Amino acid sequence: MTTISTTLAPPRPITPRVSPMEGLRQTMTLAWRTIVQVRHNPWELGDFSIQPIMFVLLFTFVFGGAIAGDTEAYLTFMLPGMIVMNMLFVTLYVGQGLNTDLTKGVFDRLRSLPIARWSPLAGRIAADQVKQAWSIVLVLAVGLVLGFRFGTDALSVLAAIALLLLFALAFSWVSVLVGVVAKDPERVQVFGFTVLFPVTFVSNVFVPADTMPGWLQGAVNANPVSILADACRGLMVTGAEATPIIQSLAWAGAIAVVFAPLSVRALKRRV
Repeated sequence: MTTISTTLAPPRPITPRVSPMEGLRQTMTLAWRTIVQVRHNPWELGDFSIQPIMFVLLFTFVFGGAIAGDTEAYLTFMLPGMIVMNMLFVTLYVGQGLNTDLTKGVFDRLRSLPIARWSPLAGRIAADQVKQAWSIVLVLAVGLVLGFRFGTDALSVLAAIALLLLFALAFSWVSVLVGVVAKDPERVQVFGFTVLFPVTFVSNVFVPADTMPGWLQGAVNANPVSILADACRGLMVTGAEATPIIQSLAWAGAIAVVFAPLSVRALKRRV
């Protein structure tokens, strides 16, 4: 009787860390996962597509004549600020999606895979940048149809879009923190109505600050929403001014420095 002996190959060692390039590839895969989810939840596409269009139409044709005396003049003033407002609200989808993944256990399953620990969160934020770009271009296109015209060159307009995306990237960390600490996705929406709405309306998005009471003008002028709106108006319409652009970059950096560590710490405690 012949005995056949087999020798098993030694198991491959498990790599303890994922290379940066592999982590980046995983991030892009998870970002694509987040984007294609819109097909299964078309209401989300409507929220950051139909809602800003409705706001532009309503404020232009209902309030434009009363505020500026002319709808076209008001559209020129209001549209850059409306894009800023819409950008802030689109960042809420980072928090809502993250909270949904956390509450349904999807995030735990992703973290159990041999992927970079930061890729699920980075994928969410990267997908938000795509949604932001779509929303900005859409609102600009609607504005152009209604009569909005750029007063600067193409390079300045691209700089305004880049500034908006950079600010959105920084502000996404606020949404991440809210998404981590909230008990359910509905609480993230409550944050938008109770915090973002007052912050955006107490700004110069819809009306100039000098039309407001004197005691309110100081808060409006110091509001980062007002500063970013002024920077976008300068880059798109009146000509770029260094001060609001630098202040917007400083606000973006400060928000990221404060809320990114808080978000990561809260996420580690929850998972």
